[in-house]
Amino acid sequence: MKSICIFCGANFNGDPVLKQAVEQLAEIMVGRNITLVYGGGKVGVMGILADAVLSRGGKAIGIIPQFLMDKEVGHTGLTELHVVENMHQRKQMMNDLSDAVIMLPGGFGTLEEFFEVLTWLQLGLHSHPVGILNVNGFYDLLLQQMDVMVEQRYLKPANRALVLTSADPIELISLMDKVEIKPDEVWFKDRNLI
Repeated sequence: MKSICIFCGANFNGDPVLKQAVEQLAEIMVGRNITLVYGGGKVGVMGILADAVLSRGGKAIGIIPQFLMDKEVGHTGLTELHVVENMHQRKQMMNDLSDAVIMLPGGFGTLEEFFEVLTWLQLGLHSHPVGILNVNGFYDLLLQQMDVMVEQRYLKPANRALVLTSADPIELISLMDKVEIKPDEVWFKDRNLI
């Protein structure tokens, strides 16, 4: 992996465990010469992550729509900052510039971005590993809901298995390094989920 797209919140709740996990993730990425690709913000978890990568001498590429740049939430100290027209272009460019995807704690926008890219993976539109850094069990209920989708036969077990999860940044990166995604095995031709 040469670059990782990270979806995370434009807010930060002050959780020191999350801040430590973000710092550790930044340390791992910089140590392995992995470029951060993210939403380009200077606020919230986004800003903490970008600053953690940059302060360690790493590369951070931000992609932000013009309307958010106009609200002065764009990070102007990045390695690269791409200003795009809309949210759709933002997600597409973030995916195009990345070899993998990680979701950190966030709100509606974080979930929406992650699930769109995850759906693209399920449809075979890319083969990037996707993971959730589940700090302090933040996403426990979301992961349980994915299991319910499998139990109720709305989601194939193979597609559920696409979501790699750990509370430990080192373990998550290791899992993502080892996984080999075969698009032909992800997309189901007969739609038989049993």
